[in-house]
Amino acid sequence: MLEKQRHQLILDILNTYQFASVRTLSSELSTSEATIRRDINKLSSSNQLKKIRGGAESLDETTTKKPRQISGSSFADDKEKHTKQKRAIAEKAVSICSDNESIIINGGTSTFMMGEFLVQRKINILTNSFELAQYISEHGDNQITLPGGEIYRKQGIVLSAFENDTIQYYHSSKMFMGTPGLNMMGVTESDPLLIRAEQKLRKQAEKLIVLADSSKIGNQGNFIFCPLEDIDVLITDADADPALLDDIRAHGVEIMIAD
Repeated sequence: MLEKQRHQLILDILNTYQFASVRTLSSELSTSEATIRRDINKLSSSNQLKKIRGGAESLDETTTKKPRQISGSSFADDKEKHTKQKRAIAEKAVSICSDNESIIINGGTSTFMMGEFLVQRKINILTNSFELAQYISEHGDNQITLPGGEIYRKQGIVLSAFENDTIQYYHSSKMFMGTPGLNMMGVTESDPLLIRAEQKLRKQAEKLIVLADSSKIGNQGNFIFCPLEDIDVLITDADADPALLDDIRAHGVEIMIAD
């Protein structure tokens, strides 16, 4: 995890709980206590938090479990973009699943469109998308598992502030996720809080399948979720730049084209 991402996550945790010990931050961010202490020193020097004995304190004394807003476009807006390509990609994604398989689906509009095809199958699903969970519960009889946490209505997802939740007990063969951009640096995301949630999901899956329509290929992003080498399969559409796809293949990524 990059230093900038760690710093944002530390501030997020303090924004929610006001106080946090070095040990707690180390556990939550999966980072050494020495690194956390250095981060606290830097953030204290830039007057972004108050350093206290054994941890850190928010500068906002009125903070009482207040969830912050996460960066990124809204689910409603994204749902109307590139719908034909996203639907084809979603259908391709479901086609590589087996009956009675357990899978993980991260929130997003490309992954949401998997719902239309999932309800025709017998597949167990863990998802942090309450939009997808609601659709499947209304139209199918798949087993659905949701993690606990706060609801972020703008993005249509549920995010947990705790390391120990439902997710740790779920094992899957595949994780499907969308992305605002994919370039030679890797899979990008708009907010470090989203990355933290997605990394928790990723730990529970054997393979990572990224759904990205051609408009996302080559896009730059604010934060890197993972390098290209960590992707097992990329599903995109026929309009994606062939040269960029060749560069991505060179990193060992299998590419599927949804017609």
